Amino acid sequence: MWFTGLSGSGKSSLAVGLERAFFELGARVFVLDGDNLRHGLNGDLGFSDEDRQENIRRVIEVAALFSEAGFIVVTAFISPFQVDRAGARGAIGDGFHEIFIHADLEVCEKRDPKGLYVKARSGEIPDFTGISSPYEAPLEPDMTVNSGEEDFDTCLAALVNYATQVFDVAR
Repeated sequence: MWFTGLSGSGKSSLAVGLERAFFELGARVFVLDGDNLRHGLNGDLGFSDEDRQENIRRVIEVAALFSEAGFIVVTAFISPFQVDRAGARGAIGDGFHEIFIHADLEVCEKRDPKGLYVKARSGEIPDFTGISSPYEAPLEPDMTVNSGEEDFDTCLAALVNYATQVFDVAR
């Protein structure tokens, strides 16, 4: 399940919630998110368009390996470019599910869990998605969760319902 959306939309929180729900159901699941990969495997990358694309290319490879090993993989990355998400769909195949975690920019800026939007607006962070770098919203995601209008529990319940169906996980 490839979660995409702006910073602050709730991707990582929902991914961890879904992971917890799947663990409780006995499923093999692993979450990949920007924070856990940017400190290791992708620690050599910045935030230019080229580095973002390389970051996602590496994530695709890791996700495909976990998927081949029988894990349900939940990724939580802004992944701002359509072409990169299409590449993930191509590499992973039928098991790929693009999930748009949608929240308007205004909502994400109000949440601003890491203070990044303030820094981006002040010019401290160049190439910040949604401010000085584009975000290409999915045209036909497999599922959209409107985390800007629905509360966390409602969004998580919808994700669990969807995921248990597509991955045939018994409740």
